[in-house]
Amino acid sequence: MSDQREIAIVRWPGQTPSAEDGLARLLADYHLRTEAEKGEAVADVDGLPDRYRIEVSDPRTAFIDDVVLLALSGDTSVGCLVVTAPTDGQSEIKRLWTDPAFRGQGIASGLLSAALAHATESGATDVRLSVWKWRTGAIALYERLGFTVSESWDERDLLVCMQRAL
Repeated sequence: MSDQREIAIVRWPGQTPSAEDGLARLLADYHLRTEAEKGEAVADVDGLPDRYRIEVSDPRTAFIDDVVLLALSGDTSVGCLVVTAPTDGQSEIKRLWTDPAFRGQGIASGLLSAALAHATESGATDVRLSVWKWRTGAIALYERLGFTVSESWDERDLLVCMQRAL
């Protein structure tokens, strides 16, 4: 018998009182881990580049035009993803993160499926994303969901750009 709680995917803001705090924690974990993986480790959120520190300190403003999806286990935020409103028929997925203690439960797949459904409902004809080359598990997940490597729109080294038609 499994002791796992059901994971719910909700759109943010406004879903639960603790969602904003949980989102900030997930974004902080995401950015701190990414900086460390890039070889630019920082001790805490205060050491993050401004654009990332703003996302953590004020996600409501940072993602004002976007939809943030949260995966909740009970009232605990255990995963997040941001999907942008379509521009010229294209949405972008960013900030996919699952709390390491909850990985292997299909949370990232659920968030991605919800993001693709939202993008379709919003009128997007395709979705793009970028992922660091060393995140091979994430790349494999994206490929399983129909994303393919595309021409880069970002000049950063080791960043893989991917796209999927809806």
